[in-house]
Amino acid sequence: MVLGASAQKSHTVVKGDTPYNIAKRYGLTVDELLKLNPKFKEGKLAIGDVLTVKTGATSATKTTIAEKPKTNTATQYGKIVLQPKQTIYGITKQYHISEADLRKYNPELESHMKIGDEITLPLENIKKYGGSDQHIVVTPTTVTSKPVEKPIDTNTVADGEYVIQAKDNYYRVSKQFNITQKELFALNPGLEERGLKPGEKIIVKKSNTDIISEPVSSKEKMDSGNTTVTTSEAVAGDDFVTYTVQQGDTVFSIVNKFGISIDELIALNPDLSHGLKTGMVLKIKKLDPAYIKKNGDALSVVLMLPFGYSTNETQYRSMAMDFLTGAKLAIERNARSGQKLEIKIVDSGNEGTFKNSLTQINPDNTDLIIGPFFKSNVIDVLDFTKNQKIPIVAPFANSPELYNYSNLIIVETNDQTYADKIVDEVRGSYSDQKIYIVADSKKTNANYIKNGLEKALKKPNVVIVNSASEIQLDQNMMTGQSAPVIAILANDSNDVGEVFANKVIALSKDVQGMKAFSMYYVPVFEKKIDELSQANLVYLMDRKINAEGGFEKEILAAYKSKYCKTPPKYAIIGFDVVNDMLTRENRKGEIFKQMNKVQTQLATKFEFVKSKANGAYVNTGYRVIRLVP
Repeated sequence: MVLGASAQKSHTVVKGDTPYNIAKRYGLTVDELLKLNPKFKEGKLAIGDVLTVKTGATSATKTTIAEKPKTNTATQYGKIVLQPKQTIYGITKQYHISEADLRKYNPELESHMKIGDEITLPLENIKKYGGSDQHIVVTPTTVTSKPVEKPIDTNTVADGEYVIQAKDNYYRVSKQFNITQKELFALNPGLEERGLKPGEKIIVKKSNTDIISEPVSSKEKMDSGNTTVTTSEAVAGDDFVTYTVQQGDTVFSIVNKFGISIDELIALNPDLSHGLKTGMVLKIKKLDPAYIKKNGDALSVVLMLPFGYSTNETQYRSMAMDFLTGAKLAIERNARSGQKLEIKIVDSGNEGTFKNSLTQINPDNTDLIIGPFFKSNVIDVLDFTKNQKIPIVAPFANSPELYNYSNLIIVETNDQTYADKIVDEVRGSYSDQKIYIVADSKKTNANYIKNGLEKALKKPNVVIVNSASEIQLDQNMMTGQSAPVIAILANDSNDVGEVFANKVIALSKDVQGMKAFSMYYVPVFEKKIDELSQANLVYLMDRKINAEGGFEKEILAAYKSKYCKTPPKYAIIGFDVVNDMLTRENRKGEIFKQMNKVQTQLATKFEFVKSKANGAYVNTGYRVIRLVP
């Protein structure tokens, strides 16, 4: 697929043209358009006026497919070039492909993609769903074909070796060659960490000279926003938190970031006496001792759910039952893949009786605890297991006071993460428009966004309002014409969200160029997609199912077959949380060494970062939904 590039350098004004729609057509901001045409700086245009537009700018043009001659292979592939504001979710939705398949075709795909990156997709999907009016570029030379998968044939390689096939997994290979997974990893150091890659040759047979030993673990990397924290082995074999110096860092900013003294930093990094340099890797402090799995091959998992049977309370029973149905599906799925699991379900009762439920847990023989649901209970479990450092997963509790626990995994993404994303989105589309933020009664999120915008933009006009009815179009003081504004929803009420949606729809009918953003999902957004797309609405969601994905279809079908219904909200959460945690576990139960992986389950994206050195892991994943005209 190639983009028909326009060499047009000018635009002749026709009836209905405004600075806003002309700028939008050529990928400019209004400021950029007026800077190119200073004589029109007041925005007054007449039919026939000739405007200069950016050299090489292109309006939306029809795309064509450049395809190599077909071969006798099963599937052909092409590459699209990533455009501004495209996301992983947006690509999976547009091209009707699951995120699991997308990552399979693009193993180096990072969670933070860069504009210009090439993304491999099935050519059929590109042709079918790419559309005829898309800003997508595919070079003619990137269309390739994938060989037909060959049946497993151990005679095609040397004795004792095997070429990995596309559908292979550790369990299948070890069973085929009658060896244990432990022996497979020992014969192929590093295989457990890097995974099975089709086409790679591995050793599957022990010779008399083979010595079975433990594989060497690779270094782990955890990316936390602009701060890259890695664990590495020091001379004495101890693990340290390390930090890669970024441009603009100072010694004082680093010690403040990590809460240590200058003396401690210099003691660990003597080279600092020669000065601080970008790219230096500094030791910060020693890590807390990592969790060590108990003896035995099976992973011992406890699910703590608030059924309330012991106290005869039903307030959270339906929620707990739904969570369990999804969890069971994930457990059975991983067990079929060869994972040995011992599952114990504990009724966590209520706030008053919760500590009694802890007596059902043996902390000396437990490898992972998922639950409980509520913050105070989570703290009780953390205190109960503080000597063992057992990984604890909090499906719903997210509070700053939990961030100090190094063995805690927090699933819920916090509001600050969503607010930061909204600031980033507005910054990318801002062009001197007035900005309205619809707040809730506390105004915490609205003030946070306002402060972020005032730091990110040059003297923006930001107004916090209590209701979307207060949003008004701006006025061009020179021409008297109405001008579009930016509207942001920072209130999670569905009723407020519906008023917000109706207001931006009405404003977008009055003037082109309206921009709307929402920290939260509101059901009306899906009911009025066409109207809200005229306001270019961008909203965030904690969970969203790509119903066109192969993995998603498989899970939805399996749940319906097992329970005769589509999975409700808490069943989806139960599957996603449990499946994500179990797939991060390796044979040693070293879940913390797998936390840097970005994974998307049925509906939830999991992208964990350290809240602080020796702090909890917090999920920063979310889904970005863009409505485009």
